[in-house]
Amino acid sequence: MAQFVLPKNSRIGKGRHFPAPAGAGKVKTFKVYRWDPETDENPRWDTYDVDVDACGPMVLDVLIHIKSTVDPTLAFRRSCREGVCGSCAMNIGGRNTLACTQGWEEVPGKDCQIGPLPASQVIKDLIPDLTLFYAQYASIKPWLQTETPEPQKEWKQSPEDREKLDGLYECILCACCSTSCPSYWWNQDKYLGPAALLHAYRWIIDSRDEATGDRLDDLEDPFKLYRCHTIMNCAQVCPKGLNPAKAISEVKKMLADRMT
Repeated sequence: MAQFVLPKNSRIGKGRHFPAPAGAGKVKTFKVYRWDPETDENPRWDTYDVDVDACGPMVLDVLIHIKSTVDPTLAFRRSCREGVCGSCAMNIGGRNTLACTQGWEEVPGKDCQIGPLPASQVIKDLIPDLTLFYAQYASIKPWLQTETPEPQKEWKQSPEDREKLDGLYECILCACCSTSCPSYWWNQDKYLGPAALLHAYRWIIDSRDEATGDRLDDLEDPFKLYRCHTIMNCAQVCPKGLNPAKAISEVKKMLADRMT
């Protein structure tokens, strides 16, 4: 029988334990993924017993508290703290979400486990490398393409056509959806993923855009589009409540309709 063993440097080990300070009130344990590329050490789970009475209500508040008062070596991204920028996307309690909008009391289980976005190269600790993700977004040409002369004032659009963009333009490119998709895990070098395809559909149905045919031609590919198997992980984890799987199915429908 074949024996499959992970390479030594891919095994996640047990890390350091940081106990709560003396006199702490309400204590909750957080297990945080740690990895430093400047060392030869394996990744590890560090455990922090945090006095949550000294923190705000969100997981990001806890991470900031840990970095500020317990362990300054912890690395993670953050910016707006309002669920707008998508910088603090990570896997919390087994689910991709934003640390700034995820309450630590809402995470199921006694302990709260925090890791980087799945199936992504890690730069350090909780910071994923999103170079490929943004390159895929750029590849769908996310801007208005027209051939007619530019109007003197503005491109006009009816309220009805504008409503078609609702549920699409709100995407903040946090990568929660793409990194929760099994098809993207195995084919991310070829499959564009839920986020890029949602944005592609947003421009395809924009009544002001005049490159619909070219956009559809570019997506008619066995891997770019058709690796989606409608598993729906993307819709379940989107912090903005969007449905990339529906957008992808609409693109598939448009491609099928133009062949009839």
